[in-house]
Amino acid sequence: MNTRVIHWFKFSSPQNFYVLAGRMWPWFTALATVLLAVGLWISFFVAPTDAQQGQGYRIIFVHVPASQMSMFIYLVMAAWAGFGLAFNTRLSGMMASALAPTGALFAFLSLITGSLWGKPMWGAWWVWDARLTSELILLFLYLGFLALQSSIDDPRRADKACAVLALVGVVNVPIIYFSVKWWNTLHQGASVSLTKSPTMASTMLAGMLIMVVAFWMYTIAVTLARVRNIILDRERHTEWVKHAVE
Repeated sequence: MNTRVIHWFKFSSPQNFYVLAGRMWPWFTALATVLLAVGLWISFFVAPTDAQQGQGYRIIFVHVPASQMSMFIYLVMAAWAGFGLAFNTRLSGMMASALAPTGALFAFLSLITGSLWGKPMWGAWWVWDARLTSELILLFLYLGFLALQSSIDDPRRADKACAVLALVGVVNVPIIYFSVKWWNTLHQGASVSLTKSPTMASTMLAGMLIMVVAFWMYTIAVTLARVRNIILDRERHTEWVKHAVE
């Protein structure tokens, strides 16, 4: 019996991955659009008002997914960068570069929504809380990655330098995650845990989870679209790119 075997390693080639990304990103864009619309509708119009925080708590439906994605994207970015540093693969550096702007966006969004939430809850737009400070450092790491990438003309040298920066900065991610446990901070602990029952109503939880998945789909979509542009730019002198853009 004939079976069709997919040779996944062939997609480590920028040329093959360019084609694959082109087929995938529209689907993830559609999923992100639908899930974001549903998630925002549930979060802001269906979920009940919080007994203690009132309507102001609804910012968490954006804040929490953005915060989670800012940390996770950094880990994935560092993994791609480290893989490229270890095995000298071209696509790895391209993927790390494609992920960085979205990670920076979510880190910025996390800080902005955190300030909007903190003002009515804490009475201040900003406090030098352990989690807020470490999240700010994460944003600076993303911006440093992007600045370093653009300051070096040779893309391969830039990838190696950025890989070192990304790997050094990984230590900040567990600090963000465990800061509320390690230090006495104003930031509340997690409302959703894999080991404990959720402390929020089921409708709130549904809205939160849909928003998380929507942000995932968005991240994948924009990363695939961005990496296609990076591939075209870096491989512009090759024959296949010349034929692709004709």
